[in-house]
Amino acid sequence: MRNFDFSKLLTIFFIANCFVLAAAGQQTEDVIKVDTELAAFEISVIDRKGMPVRNLRANDFRVYEDGIERTADFFEPITKQDEGRPLSVVFALDVSGSMTAAELQRLKTAMQSFVERLADYNSYFAVMTFAMEVKTLQSFTNRPERLEKSFARLSRDQDGLSTHAYDAVDEAIRLLWKKSPKAVKNRIPKRAVILITDGFPVGDIVSPETVTERANLNETTVYSVILPSYSRLQGTKKPLLTPLEASRLVEKTGGRNLYATDNNFEPLFKALAEEITASYALAFYPDEEKRADGKFHQVRIESRNGLVIKQNRPGYMIKQ
Repeated sequence: MRNFDFSKLLTIFFIANCFVLAAAGQQTEDVIKVDTELAAFEISVIDRKGMPVRNLRANDFRVYEDGIERTADFFEPITKQDEGRPLSVVFALDVSGSMTAAELQRLKTAMQSFVERLADYNSYFAVMTFAMEVKTLQSFTNRPERLEKSFARLSRDQDGLSTHAYDAVDEAIRLLWKKSPKAVKNRIPKRAVILITDGFPVGDIVSPETVTERANLNETTVYSVILPSYSRLQGTKKPLLTPLEASRLVEKTGGRNLYATDNNFEPLFKALAEEITASYALAFYPDEEKRADGKFHQVRIESRNGLVIKQNRPGYMIKQ
Protein backbone atom coordinates (compact mmCIF):
# COMPACT_ATOMS: atom_id res chain seq x y z
CA MET A 1 0.00 0.00 0.00
CA ARG A 2 1.46 3.33 -1.01
CA ASN A 3 2.11 6.07 1.55
CA PHE A 4 -0.49 8.79 1.27
CA ASP A 5 -1.73 11.78 3.27
CA PHE A 6 -5.30 10.96 4.35
CA SER A 7 -6.35 14.59 3.81
CA LYS A 8 -5.50 14.07 0.15
CA LEU A 9 -7.50 10.86 0.14
CA LEU A 10 -10.51 12.72 1.50
CA THR A 11 -10.12 15.26 -1.28
CA ILE A 12 -10.04 12.46 -3.86
CA PHE A 13 -12.90 10.73 -2.04
CA PHE A 14 -14.89 13.94 -2.38
CA ILE A 15 -14.17 14.08 -6.11
CA ALA A 16 -15.36 10.50 -6.41
CA ASN A 17 -18.51 11.46 -4.53
CA CYS A 18 -19.16 14.24 -7.02
CA PHE A 19 -19.48 11.80 -9.92
CA VAL A 20 -23.24 11.73 -10.27
CA LEU A 21 -25.19 10.15 -13.13
CA ALA A 22 -28.75 10.94 -14.09
CA ALA A 23 -31.09 8.45 -12.44
CA ALA A 24 -34.56 7.80 -13.77
CA GLY A 25 -36.65 10.97 -13.79
CA GLN A 26 -33.78 13.23 -12.71
CA GLN A 27 -33.70 16.68 -14.30
CA THR A 28 -30.75 17.78 -16.44
CA GLU A 29 -29.75 20.59 -14.09
CA ASP A 30 -29.32 18.04 -11.27
CA VAL A 31 -26.57 16.16 -13.12
CA ILE A 32 -22.98 16.83 -12.09
CA LYS A 33 -20.20 14.93 -13.80
CA VAL A 34 -16.62 14.87 -12.50
CA ASP A 35 -14.20 12.41 -14.02
CA THR A 36 -12.02 10.44 -11.60
CA GLU A 37 -9.86 7.33 -11.80
CA LEU A 38 -10.21 6.37 -8.14
CA ALA A 39 -12.70 3.74 -6.96
CA ALA A 40 -13.54 4.78 -3.39
CA PHE A 41 -15.75 3.00 -0.86
CA GLU A 42 -16.92 3.55 2.67
CA ILE A 43 -17.44 0.45 4.79
CA SER A 44 -18.71 -0.36 8.27
CA VAL A 45 -17.98 -3.54 10.20
CA ILE A 46 -20.07 -5.30 12.83
CA ASP A 47 -19.52 -8.43 14.89
CA ARG A 48 -21.92 -11.35 15.40
CA LYS A 49 -23.76 -9.39 18.08
CA GLY A 50 -24.31 -6.50 15.71
CA MET A 51 -21.84 -4.20 17.45
CA PRO A 52 -19.55 -1.88 15.43
CA VAL A 53 -15.92 -3.01 15.21
CA ARG A 54 -13.23 -0.35 15.42
CA ASN A 55 -9.43 -0.24 15.11
CA LEU A 56 -9.14 -2.57 12.11
CA ARG A 57 -6.28 -2.36 9.61
CA ALA A 58 -6.01 -2.74 5.86
CA ASN A 59 -4.80 -6.35 6.12
CA ASP A 60 -8.01 -7.26 7.96
CA PHE A 61 -9.87 -6.97 4.65
CA ARG A 62 -9.95 -8.66 1.27
CA VAL A 63 -11.01 -6.69 -1.81
CA TYR A 64 -12.40 -8.39 -4.91
CA GLU A 65 -12.87 -6.54 -8.18
CA ASP A 66 -15.05 -8.50 -10.63
CA GLY A 67 -14.30 -11.61 -8.56
CA ILE A 68 -10.51 -11.17 -8.63
CA GLU A 69 -8.67 -10.28 -5.44
CA ARG A 70 -6.67 -7.09 -5.55
CA THR A 71 -4.79 -4.77 -3.18
CA ALA A 72 -6.24 -1.56 -1.81
CA ASP A 73 -4.15 1.53 -2.51
CA PHE A 74 -5.56 3.60 0.36
CA PHE A 75 -7.14 2.71 3.70
CA GLU A 76 -8.05 4.80 6.71
CA PRO A 77 -10.42 4.35 9.67
CA ILE A 78 -13.00 7.10 10.10
CA THR A 79 -13.54 7.36 13.84
CA LYS A 80 -14.32 9.94 16.49
CA GLN A 81 -11.20 12.00 17.12
CA ASP A 82 -10.56 15.64 17.88
CA GLU A 83 -10.86 16.27 14.16
CA GLY A 84 -13.41 13.55 13.49
CA ARG A 85 -15.21 13.31 10.17
CA PRO A 86 -18.28 15.57 10.06
CA LEU A 87 -21.76 14.31 9.26
CA SER A 88 -24.67 15.44 7.10
CA VAL A 89 -27.85 13.67 8.22
CA VAL A 90 -31.47 13.93 7.09
CA PHE A 91 -34.24 12.69 9.36
CA ALA A 92 -37.15 11.48 7.22
CA LEU A 93 -40.07 10.89 9.58
CA ASP A 94 -43.32 9.09 8.82
CA VAL A 95 -46.22 11.23 10.14
CA SER A 96 -49.01 9.22 8.50
CA GLY A 97 -52.00 7.95 10.43
CA SER A 98 -50.18 4.75 11.40
CA MET A 99 -47.88 6.78 13.67
CA THR A 100 -49.43 7.27 17.11
CA ALA A 101 -49.13 10.53 19.03
CA ALA A 102 -47.26 8.74 21.82
CA GLU A 103 -44.75 7.26 19.36
CA LEU A 104 -44.18 10.65 17.81
CA GLN A 105 -43.49 12.25 21.17
CA ARG A 106 -40.98 9.53 22.12
CA LEU A 107 -39.28 9.91 18.75
CA LYS A 108 -38.89 13.66 19.26
CA THR A 109 -37.02 13.01 22.51
CA ALA A 110 -34.84 10.28 20.98
CA MET A 111 -33.94 12.36 17.92
CA GLN A 112 -33.00 15.30 20.15
CA SER A 113 -30.65 13.05 22.15
CA PHE A 114 -29.19 11.71 18.91
CA VAL A 115 -28.38 15.24 17.73
CA GLU A 116 -26.80 16.11 21.08
CA ARG A 117 -24.70 12.93 21.00
CA LEU A 118 -23.25 13.83 17.60
CA ALA A 119 -22.92 17.58 18.09
CA ASP A 120 -19.12 17.44 18.40
CA TYR A 121 -18.77 15.91 14.93
CA ASN A 122 -19.27 19.26 13.17
CA SER A 123 -22.56 17.75 12.10
CA TYR A 124 -25.39 19.25 10.08
CA PHE A 125 -28.97 17.99 10.25
CA ALA A 126 -32.13 18.44 8.22
CA VAL A 127 -35.66 17.34 9.09
CA MET A 128 -38.27 16.05 6.61
CA THR A 129 -41.71 14.53 7.12
CA PHE A 130 -43.84 12.43 4.83
CA ALA A 131 -47.32 11.02 4.51
CA MET A 132 -49.27 11.96 1.36
CA GLU A 133 -46.68 14.71 0.79
CA VAL A 134 -42.98 15.08 1.48
CA LYS A 135 -42.13 18.27 3.38
CA THR A 136 -38.85 19.82 4.53
CA LEU A 137 -39.31 21.29 8.00
CA GLN A 138 -35.69 22.33 8.41
CA SER A 139 -32.88 22.43 5.89
CA PHE A 140 -29.32 21.75 7.02
CA THR A 141 -28.26 23.48 10.19
CA ASN A 142 -25.85 22.94 13.07
CA ARG A 143 -27.81 25.22 15.38
CA PRO A 144 -29.54 23.17 18.12
CA GLU A 145 -32.28 25.75 18.69
CA ARG A 146 -33.44 25.47 15.07
CA LEU A 147 -33.61 21.70 15.29
CA GLU A 148 -35.54 21.90 18.56
CA LYS A 149 -38.10 24.15 16.88
CA SER A 150 -38.43 21.78 13.92
CA PHE A 151 -38.95 18.79 16.23
CA ALA A 152 -41.57 20.79 18.13
CA ARG A 153 -43.49 21.38 14.87
CA LEU A 154 -43.82 17.66 14.12
CA SER A 155 -47.43 16.59 13.92
CA ARG A 156 -49.42 13.65 12.55
CA ASP A 157 -51.22 13.76 9.22
CA GLN A 158 -54.36 12.06 10.46
CA ASP A 159 -56.24 12.34 7.16
CA GLY A 160 -53.49 10.95 4.96
CA LEU A 161 -54.08 7.69 3.12
CA SER A 162 -50.57 7.37 1.68
CA THR A 163 -47.09 6.86 3.09
CA HIS A 164 -44.55 8.09 0.53
CA ALA A 165 -41.45 6.60 2.15
CA TYR A 166 -39.42 6.00 -1.04
CA ASP A 167 -40.29 9.47 -2.33
CA ALA A 168 -39.09 10.89 1.00
CA VAL A 169 -35.75 9.09 0.84
CA ASP A 170 -35.33 10.22 -2.76
CA GLU A 171 -35.97 13.84 -1.78
CA ALA A 172 -33.62 13.48 1.19
CA ILE A 173 -30.80 12.28 -1.09
CA ARG A 174 -31.39 15.26 -3.41
CA LEU A 175 -31.39 17.60 -0.42
CA LEU A 176 -28.08 16.13 0.78
CA TRP A 177 -26.47 16.67 -2.60
CA LYS A 178 -27.83 20.16 -3.22
CA LYS A 179 -27.91 21.75 0.22
CA SER A 180 -25.56 19.99 2.65
CA PRO A 181 -22.01 21.34 3.15
CA LYS A 182 -19.54 19.87 0.64
CA ALA A 183 -16.77 20.12 3.22
CA VAL A 184 -16.50 21.10 6.90
CA LYS A 185 -13.07 22.24 8.08
CA ASN A 186 -11.56 20.68 4.95
CA ARG A 187 -13.09 17.30 5.71
CA ILE A 188 -15.77 15.57 3.68
CA PRO A 189 -18.99 14.79 5.60
CA LYS A 190 -20.50 11.33 5.69
CA ARG A 191 -23.96 11.57 4.12
CA ALA A 192 -26.83 9.60 5.66
CA VAL A 193 -30.62 9.40 5.64
CA ILE A 194 -32.40 8.13 8.76
CA LEU A 195 -35.81 6.85 7.73
CA ILE A 196 -38.31 6.42 10.57
CA THR A 197 -41.44 4.52 9.53
CA ASP A 198 -43.61 1.45 10.02
CA GLY A 199 -42.03 0.01 6.87
CA PHE A 200 -45.15 -0.01 4.69
CA PRO A 201 -44.74 2.56 1.88
CA VAL A 202 -47.94 3.38 -0.01
CA GLY A 203 -48.48 5.53 -3.11
CA ASP A 204 -44.85 6.33 -3.99
CA ILE A 205 -43.98 7.80 -7.38
CA VAL A 206 -40.31 6.76 -7.25
CA SER A 207 -39.44 3.05 -7.17
CA PRO A 208 -37.12 1.57 -4.51
CA GLU A 209 -34.74 0.53 -7.32
CA THR A 210 -34.41 4.15 -8.47
CA VAL A 211 -33.87 5.36 -4.91
CA THR A 212 -31.17 2.74 -4.37
CA GLU A 213 -29.43 3.77 -7.58
CA ARG A 214 -29.53 7.44 -6.65
CA ALA A 215 -28.21 6.71 -3.14
CA ASN A 216 -25.28 4.71 -4.56
CA LEU A 217 -24.43 7.39 -7.10
CA ASN A 218 -24.57 10.12 -4.46
CA GLU A 219 -22.59 8.14 -1.84
CA THR A 220 -25.48 8.21 0.63
CA THR A 221 -26.19 5.55 3.24
CA VAL A 222 -29.79 4.90 4.28
CA TYR A 223 -30.63 3.69 7.79
CA SER A 224 -34.12 2.79 8.99
CA VAL A 225 -35.82 2.78 12.36
CA ILE A 226 -38.83 0.51 11.87
CA LEU A 227 -41.83 0.55 14.13
CA PRO A 228 -42.92 -3.09 13.54
CA SER A 229 -46.37 -4.08 12.40
CA TYR A 230 -47.89 -7.16 14.02
CA SER A 231 -50.43 -9.50 12.47
CA ARG A 232 -53.45 -10.33 14.61
CA LEU A 233 -53.57 -13.70 12.84
CA GLN A 234 -50.05 -14.73 13.78
CA GLY A 235 -50.66 -15.17 17.47
CA THR A 236 -47.04 -14.19 18.15
CA LYS A 237 -45.10 -11.00 18.66
CA LYS A 238 -42.68 -11.69 15.85
CA PRO A 239 -42.61 -8.68 13.46
CA LEU A 240 -43.73 -9.19 9.89
CA LEU A 241 -41.27 -8.60 7.07
CA THR A 242 -42.16 -5.15 5.78
CA PRO A 243 -42.09 -4.07 2.10
CA LEU A 244 -39.29 -1.64 2.99
CA GLU A 245 -37.12 -4.50 4.24
CA ALA A 246 -38.06 -6.68 1.26
CA SER A 247 -36.85 -3.96 -1.14
CA ARG A 248 -33.34 -4.21 0.44
CA LEU A 249 -32.89 -0.46 -0.05
CA VAL A 250 -31.14 -0.13 3.31
CA GLU A 251 -28.75 -3.08 2.81
CA LYS A 252 -27.85 -2.01 -0.73
CA THR A 253 -26.70 1.40 0.52
CA GLY A 254 -24.61 0.00 3.37
CA GLY A 255 -27.11 0.89 6.09
CA ARG A 256 -28.92 -1.03 8.78
CA ASN A 257 -32.51 -1.70 9.83
CA LEU A 258 -33.19 -1.11 13.51
CA TYR A 259 -36.41 -2.25 15.17
CA ALA A 260 -38.39 -0.47 17.87
CA THR A 261 -39.64 -3.42 19.92
CA ASP A 262 -40.44 -1.46 23.08
CA ASN A 263 -41.47 2.03 24.12
CA ASN A 264 -37.93 3.32 24.65
CA PHE A 265 -36.35 4.58 21.41
CA GLU A 266 -33.19 5.92 23.06
CA PRO A 267 -31.14 2.66 22.78
CA LEU A 268 -31.96 2.46 19.06
CA PHE A 269 -30.65 5.91 18.33
CA LYS A 270 -27.60 5.35 20.53
CA ALA A 271 -26.74 2.21 18.52
CA LEU A 272 -27.35 4.13 15.32
CA ALA A 273 -24.97 6.90 16.38
CA GLU A 274 -22.28 4.33 17.17
CA GLU A 275 -22.58 2.72 13.75
CA ILE A 276 -22.71 5.97 11.77
CA THR A 277 -19.55 7.28 13.40
CA ALA A 278 -17.44 4.09 13.07
CA SER A 279 -16.45 3.34 9.50
CA TYR A 280 -13.49 3.00 7.14
CA ALA A 281 -12.48 4.56 3.84
CA LEU A 282 -10.98 2.18 1.29
CA ALA A 283 -9.95 3.03 -2.26
CA PHE A 284 -7.93 1.73 -5.18
CA TYR A 285 -6.94 2.66 -8.70
CA PRO A 286 -8.55 0.34 -11.28
CA ASP A 287 -6.34 -1.14 -13.98
CA GLU A 288 -5.86 1.12 -16.98
CA GLU A 289 -8.15 -0.88 -19.28
CA LYS A 290 -11.01 -0.66 -16.76
CA ARG A 291 -10.63 3.08 -16.46
CA ALA A 292 -11.63 3.52 -20.09
CA ASP A 293 -14.22 0.81 -20.74
CA GLY A 294 -17.22 2.72 -19.34
CA LYS A 295 -18.57 -0.46 -17.71
CA PHE A 296 -19.86 -1.13 -14.21
CA HIS A 297 -17.42 -3.22 -12.15
CA GLN A 298 -18.54 -5.24 -9.14
CA VAL A 299 -16.53 -4.77 -5.93
CA ARG A 300 -16.86 -7.01 -2.89
CA ILE A 301 -15.07 -6.27 0.36
CA GLU A 302 -14.73 -9.10 2.89
CA SER A 303 -13.35 -9.53 6.39
CA ARG A 304 -10.52 -11.99 6.95
CA ASN A 305 -11.89 -12.60 10.47
CA GLY A 306 -15.47 -13.51 9.63
CA LEU A 307 -16.90 -10.11 10.57
CA VAL A 308 -19.89 -8.64 8.75
CA ILE A 309 -18.97 -6.00 6.16
CA LYS A 310 -21.38 -3.41 4.82
CA GLN A 311 -20.23 -1.23 1.93
CA ASN A 312 -21.93 1.91 0.71
CA ARG A 313 -22.15 0.81 -2.94
CA PRO A 314 -21.73 -2.46 -4.86
CA GLY A 315 -19.14 -1.28 -7.37
CA TYR A 316 -17.98 1.56 -9.60
CA MET A 317 -18.09 2.86 -13.15
CA ILE A 318 -15.63 5.42 -14.48
CA LYS A 319 -17.08 7.73 -17.10
CA GLN A 320 -14.66 9.10 -19.68
